[in-house]
Amino acid sequence: MGNRLAEILINWYLVTLYLCLITGIYFFLQLPKAQQNSKKFWFPFIILVFVVFYESMGFFTRYHIPLNRYVNELLGNTEFPRYNLWVFNVANTIIATVLYLFLIKSWLPPTQKRILTWMIYGFIVTSLVFQFSSIEPLYLDQPMLFAIAANLILIACGIYFLQMISDPSFLRANPLRLLSFWKVTILLFTYSLTYIFSVSIIYVYNINPELSEFLVLLNRLMGILNQSVLILIIASPRLTHLFDQEPYS
Repeated sequence: MGNRLAEILINWYLVTLYLCLITGIYFFLQLPKAQQNSKKFWFPFIILVFVVFYESMGFFTRYHIPLNRYVNELLGNTEFPRYNLWVFNVANTIIATVLYLFLIKSWLPPTQKRILTWMIYGFIVTSLVFQFSSIEPLYLDQPMLFAIAANLILIACGIYFLQMISDPSFLRANPLRLLSFWKVTILLFTYSLTYIFSVSIIYVYNINPELSEFLVLLNRLMGILNQSVLILIIASPRLTHLFDQEPYS
């Protein structure tokens, strides 16, 4: 029953992600050429495409056992050849963290942009050290690296909200009409609600599979919300009656 539920959750999640991607592509192609070339629109679009790509890759490697075994052998993992954690360690823990930090950075004033830049560089260096020193093998759960990544996201969200209550440009804006507010809020809830589970996924699954499946579902629901806001950012030129121009972008 547990395996059947997991299959349903995965298929539902992937189908929803593909619908998000199709919707995002539609709205992106509707943008004028100048806006397609603007980082304000193509960067959220790249994040949307990347998330759908690595989630699809995770699904594919789960069932394409020969490929998964081959990659695990290259990484030195012969004990658990069916693990595909390496996909999510690289794509979600490292690359997605960097992309989201860049996205939050784009909404901040110049002084705070510099802080985010150093955070991004520091995390990239830390990630490389973790991978090449094998502090946490790439083919296993990486709780320490994910904890660092999640804390950086939470700090970046905190910097954003601090600016919202102190920066004059933000004070003149209505937060509820800023897509950056909704995106940062959802990121904050996503990393807060799934923090414990994400740093102890294997342990939780072995101790309580039902709780593990519920937390996976929660994580996926938050993921869909994250992608939905990216679509709204891409479609924002059509939604000027709902959302305002960002103070910094």
